[in-house]
Order: sequence, then C-alpha cells, then structure tokens
Amino acid sequence: MPKPVVPEEKRRRRRPTKRGTVLSEELIVRTALRLLREHGSAGLTARRLGLALDADPSTLYRYFRGMDDLTLAIGDALIGQALDGWRRTGRWRADLRAFGLAVHAAYVGHPQAAVLTASRVSGRANELAADEAVLDVLRTAGFPLPEAVRVYHAFIDTTLGFAALDAAALALPRESLRADEDMWRSTYARLPAATHPRLAEAAPLLATRMVTSAYPTALEMLLDSAEARLASVRGTAVRDAGPPQRSP
Repeated sequence: MPKPVVPEEKRRRRRPTKRGTVLSEELIVRTALRLLREHGSAGLTARRLGLALDADPSTLYRYFRGMDDLTLAIGDALIGQALDGWRRTGRWRADLRAFGLAVHAAYVGHPQAAVLTASRVSGRANELAADEAVLDVLRTAGFPLPEAVRVYHAFIDTTLGFAALDAAALALPRESLRADEDMWRSTYARLPAATHPRLAEAAPLLATRMVTSAYPTALEMLLDSAEARLASVRGTAVRDAGPPQRSP
C-alpha cells in the first residue's frame, strides 16, 4: 500500500536542504520538467531528481505517492501554464480557440513532458479548473448539455492528441527530426506525375505545410462544426416553439 502524502502544511515546516533550499511540490515539478528537457523521460528518476534538489530521494515521497503521481502533477502543471495566460472574453469561439492554442503551446513547449502526460487524467486542480471552464464556455454559449459534452470531448481530445503528436516529433533526436522534415522536400517532391499524380501536384504545398502543426487548422474545423451545430440546435428550438401567438 502506498504511503499517505504528507499534508502541505507539514511539508513547509521541513528544514531546508544543505544548499538552503526548502522543498515544495512546485519546486519538485519545476525541477522534474528541467530534467525531462535535458535528459528525456529516461532521465527522470527519483535518484536523479534527489541529486538535482540536493535531497534524499526518499524525501520526494513526502510530496508524491510515487513517480507516477509526480507524472500526473507535471501534466497538471502544464495545464496550469495554459490557464495562467488565458482570459475569457465572453465570445465562446474565440475563448475556446485561445485556450486550445494555449494548452497546445504549453505542451509542445515541454515535449518530453508532453509525451509522458498528454494521455493521462490526473483529477488535479488545474485539470479540473480547465474542464470546468471549457464546459462553462459551451453551456453559457447555449449548447444543450449533451452537445456541450460532445464538443468538450472532441475539443479536449483534439487538443491533447495534437499536443502529443507534435511533442513526439519535437522530442526526436535533432537528426531524426530533420530527416523526417527533409523527406517532404526530397522523396515526395521527386515523385513522378505518371505514377503519383496527386502527390506530384501537391508536393510544393506539402513541403510547406507538413513540417508545421495541423492543430490550428483542425481546431478551426472543429469550431466550425460546433458553430454549425449550435445554429442547428437554436433553429430546432425556434421551430419547436411554433409561430408566435397573436394577442387576443
């Protein structure tokens, strides 16, 4: 059975490390993000983290139940970064676009961490705040509850799916990433029209687009669909209400 996590107030009363550092969950997560950036997922171990913090590795278990719990906290921190820079305007489409782009940017800004966490569900504070906010944007816009959940599901999975895909590419060794990108300008660009007519005609455009993220385009398509669905729902509501009644 995992050990219970020590309450926050008790952690704060710990004596500092030899370097004078007072440990906190935030500091551990921030250090873990740095280790992931420098060493990749294989470099994130309790031992390496303890060395980076000048603390005994066992100390980490006062803050997290294990390395998997730390992984969930890292994902939640990335969502928190997106929330920190997001301000609602009251225009549902603009608000969802801005938040989706913010989440995507937060994840691809830490590609190694994104690969580890994009598919996880933490139930932590930032994740819950983000989910609540997205559902509130949709419900306030007038989406019926089933439609709001449907759009929320597609929005979250599209955002995190592209974040994971784009982060996985960025997490590749530089030589591998460059080789993949060059493929569009070498093999694809040289295909003869006689055997691959559609690829041949699209090759110049593919060479430009395929080395960038498709997320902004996919997001706009998703929002177009949601907007059309909202208009349809509103139209149905008006038709169901029937013609306006005349006053006697």
